[in-house]
Amino acid sequence: MALRSMAAQAATILRIRCQPHLAQALAIPLARGFATTVPIPQDLKFLESHEWVKVESGTGTVGISDHAQHELGDVVFADLPEIGSSVTKGKNFGVVESVKACSDIYSPVSGEVIEVNEEVKQTPALVNKNAFGEGWLIKVKMSNVSDLDGLMDPAAYEEHVKSGGH
Repeated sequence: MALRSMAAQAATILRIRCQPHLAQALAIPLARGFATTVPIPQDLKFLESHEWVKVESGTGTVGISDHAQHELGDVVFADLPEIGSSVTKGKNFGVVESVKACSDIYSPVSGEVIEVNEEVKQTPALVNKNAFGEGWLIKVKMSNVSDLDGLMDPAAYEEHVKSGGH
């Protein structure tokens, strides 16, 4: 991802910090507690690193949580994969940059990218406006439904965030 390298160089010039991944960018003091502005939809599953997936008919829609976007601040850029590329559960597939940091995004499922949210690429602030809705990032034709095993349900994710999980 050449854009990641360019982003890191730009961050250095602008004297902003680039995080190696979203979970580290969200490292917050425990006293701050769980910060979310919208209820978590009950049909989502989560990685510990704050990415979510909603599965319908073998297709997973992937995004970052409302908590993640809130902690990142104003999202100003999203580097997303091309349609047809492969993603692997737990592996990086893109970068989200905010006014505070740039952070890797990890896929909660494996498969082929069948759609990329071009609106987010054009207007990254959609992630801040509606992280669980129009701010989704990619859609993946899942290669293995068992990828959902081990992901957190909304209650477990909320507890993870409340306990300071990063």
